Amino acid sequence: MSNEHYLHNPLIHADRRLGRARSRWVQQFDCSGISPLIICRGPIRKEAMDVFSEMGISHYGILLSEKDSIVYRNALAPELRSMSDPNRIHRVPDYTGSNKEEREQRIRQIIQIAHDNGYNAVFAGYGFMAEDEAMVAAMEAAGLNFIGPCSRTVHDAGLKDEAKRTALRVGVSVTPGVDNATALTLLKRYPDVASLAALAKEHALEIPQEVFASDMALDDIADRVLAASYARGVDLYTVEELCDTVTDVVAGMAEKYPDNRIRLKAISGGGGKGQRILGIGETARTAELVREILNEVKTTGVGDNKNVLVELNIETTRHQEIQVIGNGDWCISMGGRDCSLQMHEQKLLEVSVTDESLRAAHARAQEEGRTEEARALERDVRILTEMEDEAARFGAAVGLDSVSTFECIVDRDQHFFMEMNTRIQVEHRVTELCYALRFINPEDPDDGFTVNSLVEAMVLLAAHGERLPRPERVLRHNDSVEARLNATNQALQPSAGGVIEFWSDALPGEIRDDQGISLHNPDTDVFMKYTLAGAYDSNIALLLTVGDTRLDVYQRMAESLRRTRMRGKDLATNLEFHYGLVNWFIGQNINARPTTRFIVPYLTAVGELRARAGNIDLSHAWRRTVEHSTKGLDADLAEELRTVMERKQTLLLRPLEVMFSQPHVFSGWLSINRDSYTLIEGRVSWNTNPIALLAELYHYLNMDAGVNAPAARVIWDHDDQILRAAGSFYDTLHERSGVDDWLALQTLLEDEAAPASFDAAEWQSVRAAHRGYQAGSEILALLPAIAEDTHFRALSVNPDLSIAIPDALLDPTHQAQMAKVLVPPPAASADEILAQSGGMFYARETPESEPYVRPGDHFAAGDPLYIIEVMKMFNKVYAPFAGTIDDVLVENDGVIISKGQPLFRITPDERVVMESADDIAARSRRVTDEFLARVL
Repeated sequence: MSNEHYLHNPLIHADRRLGRARSRWVQQFDCSGISPLIICRGPIRKEAMDVFSEMGISHYGILLSEKDSIVYRNALAPELRSMSDPNRIHRVPDYTGSNKEEREQRIRQIIQIAHDNGYNAVFAGYGFMAEDEAMVAAMEAAGLNFIGPCSRTVHDAGLKDEAKRTALRVGVSVTPGVDNATALTLLKRYPDVASLAALAKEHALEIPQEVFASDMALDDIADRVLAASYARGVDLYTVEELCDTVTDVVAGMAEKYPDNRIRLKAISGGGGKGQRILGIGETARTAELVREILNEVKTTGVGDNKNVLVELNIETTRHQEIQVIGNGDWCISMGGRDCSLQMHEQKLLEVSVTDESLRAAHARAQEEGRTEEARALERDVRILTEMEDEAARFGAAVGLDSVSTFECIVDRDQHFFMEMNTRIQVEHRVTELCYALRFINPEDPDDGFTVNSLVEAMVLLAAHGERLPRPERVLRHNDSVEARLNATNQALQPSAGGVIEFWSDALPGEIRDDQGISLHNPDTDVFMKYTLAGAYDSNIALLLTVGDTRLDVYQRMAESLRRTRMRGKDLATNLEFHYGLVNWFIGQNINARPTTRFIVPYLTAVGELRARAGNIDLSHAWRRTVEHSTKGLDADLAEELRTVMERKQTLLLRPLEVMFSQPHVFSGWLSINRDSYTLIEGRVSWNTNPIALLAELYHYLNMDAGVNAPAARVIWDHDDQILRAAGSFYDTLHERSGVDDWLALQTLLEDEAAPASFDAAEWQSVRAAHRGYQAGSEILALLPAIAEDTHFRALSVNPDLSIAIPDALLDPTHQAQMAKVLVPPPAASADEILAQSGGMFYARETPESEPYVRPGDHFAAGDPLYIIEVMKMFNKVYAPFAGTIDDVLVENDGVIISKGQPLFRITPDERVVMESADDIAARSRRVTDEFLARVL
């Protein structure tokens, strides 16, 4: 957990603790009588346990799934270690079950566990069961206090179709689209009131007869019939019929909006699950994607609500969300969060959006003459105000009696309501670090208490909701940011498995929600190795920082990431990605407004850096650099310079090797140093002393002398001595010459005549020392030269804060190629197809479908071969080339496979000619020489 624990759960107040309340009014909100069962995983479970303990709640239990990522070797997890009574630790196979029957069975199990063990409440955190209407209703019926929105709110706000209708009714802007595909499907077969009434009678559906005699719209009557059918557990339409309807709707929208893609969303999805985007001209794939969606959210059973929303995909979408809280009477907003930095609907970096921060940024932009930026920020202030107003209005309309999130998409100067998540979000800490809630005694304005934790607020609302007065929003920090540390590879593809064998301690000011992973064993003081099971999602931890400005929080986050060290067996994380991305924004413009489509082009640009760097032979480059530096010198001087450069070889090459092997880190450095050089007639010219840049590079890579790390990870002693001596030399030279600017100092050093502050002999010694210190530093120019050879520099922030993305970075084929550069596929023989990642294998689209391929089948490049489920997401894998299936090497669906495992034995249509090692080496030397021509 964070070593800044007061920032994690700062809720121990003298006016809140039992027996120490300052007034009877405050004391009435004591929550020690709540006895909750925690049925969620990961950091939120640990956070809930801490909050409950600090609130004086002593009797609580935790429910563990057999698939849960609470796997330590030779040590108890912190959650388990803190549980003094083992009878309060309960286990189930998984939290939700794989289908409707298992889900209902799990709900009954949870209720029984609660009754048998004296729990009177349930806390479900941000898992999907937290917004499962059936589960919440079952808890309420069983007499349990559900810590979260009530079942009516979950139904009215949580189901995406119901929420959209409510939004329209209360004047909230919504995305163009169709929210009643199932009703339209039913009406194709039963097109009038009489046939709908007969259908209801045939299936004994509980619908008041006055519904059929009312003046309700026909599609609303159809919705009533469908709702009754779900309650009874019968199907009135088939998946195929639904697919036909959705296909028709998509075709109509594609004709009306030819320049937009179409988004399909299951009404019960969320967190990226149950959503697909149809590209322009891909109407024919609609049925395939509908089936994928229903299978992913496990609503293919009889009686499941299979409704799928069809929405216009706003192509310049920024994903923003508003935190809302209410007690069923009052409802207030708590600022926003920008979650646009995401991929495959999975959020990566989440940034607070507060009125205070936006207004301050707007004022700074105006003062500094950045007119377009000021206009963009002024527009954002207006949009935030509108979204907060709509969020509170919508929350009141659905009777919100807990904490929820109002999600919107923002398209420049307009916004649309997308959905409401009736649960606490993973990123809730971003909000609670910016705002607290102050509850004040209506009869005494000096009497009250402050709540800094949204989990605490949920408990208070569950226990005392109706009596809680409308709170005041209190500013804590202007800005905060959260980076999701995930188990993913360099291309941000989920990477299941792996063991964290070491993780450096949190820094002062760093907030780390990590389920206690980074703790040492309290008995042995040895780091507790942690196995990433990854059955539910790829998240390892949440890393947060706070500050007075967005630049402040990004710089603090960059420093935390810079000094973080993590290693382990088969471990892949997005730590380097975050370090590069945060520095990209610091170097470009911290107020930039990326859309949800930004990350893939950004990854593609990083892939281009990796591709170019991968063709550089550094050893060959160094030999060429030495040859260039000594060319034309007399033999003795050349030998002396070669000796000097030999001593500097590791000083200069080691950080370059790191940069070339870590393209995300390379990206961040290029961004923050984008003004350090100028391209003159195609050649790199430094605006900054290369020696100073080299020292900063070692620091950027956390390779400074004195860092507690193995020798392979820090600067070597003799290199450090050379670098320090060079730094001291130039500091003295700047001081004595009175010249601060590097370019001016270079001009001075080119003159043989000594300046006034030096005698002639001394000046010649200075010039000779300068040549020695600079010798070989030319090779550093390979870094910007590589960037200039890609689209990296063109990926930039416009004056109006939008991001310019070159067309090449938007090309899907190029994007796929660069993803493979970032993470090369496993080496396979010509007659095999190997698993691209570990996960759960499925040979077919749905349990009822035929396998994609069988032995003897011919497949074309781009045909689907199988589905891999990795960390809750279903990913369809397509054939990279054409061929014939000789044998399928995985016998059953649902089998766990590992990366690189052979899946199919095949005969390719064409044999691939492999490049020889000699050919590769020759190509690398040729490419290196081409780059050096721009550097030396």
